[in-house]
Amino acid sequence: MNTSYDTDTAAAILPLVGGPANITSVAHCMTRLRLGLVDRSTVDGEALRALPGVLGVVEDDTYQIVLGPGAVARVTADFEALLRKETQKARNATPVKLALRRVANVFVPLIPALIGCGVLAGLNGLLLNLGWLPSLTPALAAIATAFMALIAVFVGLNTAKEFGGTPVLGGAVAAVVVYPGVAKVTAFGVTLAPGQGGVLGALAAALLGTYVEKWCRRRVPGALDVLLTPTVTVLVSGLATLYVLMYAAGAVSSAIGTAANWLLTTTGAFAGAVLGGLFLPLVMLGLHQALIPIHTTLIEQQGHTVLLPLLAMAGAGQVGACLAVYVRLRHDVALRTTIRSALPAGLLGVGEPLIYGVSLPLGRPFLTACVGGAAGGAFVGLFAMLGDQVGSTAIGPSGWALFPLLAGRGGLGTAVAVYAGGLVTGYAVGFATTYFFGLRRPPATAPEPSP
Repeated sequence: MNTSYDTDTAAAILPLVGGPANITSVAHCMTRLRLGLVDRSTVDGEALRALPGVLGVVEDDTYQIVLGPGAVARVTADFEALLRKETQKARNATPVKLALRRVANVFVPLIPALIGCGVLAGLNGLLLNLGWLPSLTPALAAIATAFMALIAVFVGLNTAKEFGGTPVLGGAVAAVVVYPGVAKVTAFGVTLAPGQGGVLGALAAALLGTYVEKWCRRRVPGALDVLLTPTVTVLVSGLATLYVLMYAAGAVSSAIGTAANWLLTTTGAFAGAVLGGLFLPLVMLGLHQALIPIHTTLIEQQGHTVLLPLLAMAGAGQVGACLAVYVRLRHDVALRTTIRSALPAGLLGVGEPLIYGVSLPLGRPFLTACVGGAAGGAFVGLFAMLGDQVGSTAIGPSGWALFPLLAGRGGLGTAVAVYAGGLVTGYAVGFATTYFFGLRRPPATAPEPSP
């Protein structure tokens, strides 16, 4: 029995019969997979017959794919499992989640460069504070900040690529945002500043450029397309960027920075508790992707994002909760093995193995993990209210992996101490709440009567 072969056969059949949306029922007899279909015209019968595991096709009241005895039961089971998975995926593909996923696809490829430059920026700051290697720090500063100075161009390239435009045209339009010459442009009595609008302006500019390019492609004659389409795309989108988008995106970017600072300085403990407590559910729903442009905007404006250390506390609560499960459920060897294998990744900020392998299936530990995250977030937020904000110079890592990227008003030492205190708080509260409230106690058994 080759389970991989059966799974591959099921995966090959599904798209050839029109995909999940075309299937109304699944059954099998001794030799045939029987499918109820919405529209048989979407079925590729020739390709089905050509599959190695398919012995033939019969069109009757149901669409029947002959697989042979034994194999049909195994392939049907894999087919039904795959169908459930694809159907669930389609249900989760709401317009909001799809939009957030596409925006995330623009920024996620930039994370390695943000991490590398963030670490170098932290190292350069440390050298400057210590007065070491003064001849090297200007070079490190140039390397660490060059990417951020041109990040708008990379955002433009990725935006056009994600939304179906020509990447270099997206980059060309987005480059307007960071071009020093925009300081000579005045509209409505206001002079532009290079970089005004930041990554949000670049995203909007490249998105507009993509739509303009597609509009031109549909209407410009083929003989003139290579000349007119790029010209019209850059001209129309560039003018709109200069006279509309940079102003609008600049206002939004400034509002994000102002709101983040106000939130932490006035309601830091409460804001930290909310952000740290709700981040795990946001990850489950895919809504955390909306935060990526906000993080990037804050890093571009202030040199670090003050939100990431707060959100990282959710991972601390998760680690504490899973440690409590490990201690309490001594009899569950399989679960303890899962925790041991996933815990190192959890400490470094990769929480999915613990979430989907431990806390979420158990139910209550997921909720108590959120309580631990809220406690850690409140700890970090409290120090922000006292003037010791902690930020991260890059996005991507969390947990212990975030230490090299920390920055703050009180210096690196204070930032490390506050962040470490938040992690310890998250671990402790996540552990305690899970140990005492996160697991169902076995029912008490009545003593046996004496003989």
